[in-house]
Amino acid sequence: MPPGAFVTPGTALTDRIRQVLDAEARLPVPAAGLADEDDLFRSGLSSHSSVSVMLALEELFGVEFPDALLSRQTFQSIRSIATALRSLGVEDTSSGD
Repeated sequence: MPPGAFVTPGTALTDRIRQVLDAEARLPVPAAGLADEDDLFRSGLSSHSSVSVMLALEELFGVEFPDALLSRQTFQSIRSIATALRSLGVEDTSSGD
């Protein structure tokens, strides 16, 4: 599958993160049902799956997470992932986020 093929273009950053989570995180619930601040690890994200999520996000957005962001805290929630991506220069495509 080409990079980002599972992500709808032109959607809010948090929605694109949810699409990556649905494709890569192996959560027992759809990411659409999670609030931005919900703890992804308590929701079923494993350390192994967090690496898959990170790699998919890097490929999709053309960024690389530096060592300083490779922590459980970065991938703790949709909000924390969005904050990390924004710090890497990823822009939101929606004014609603």
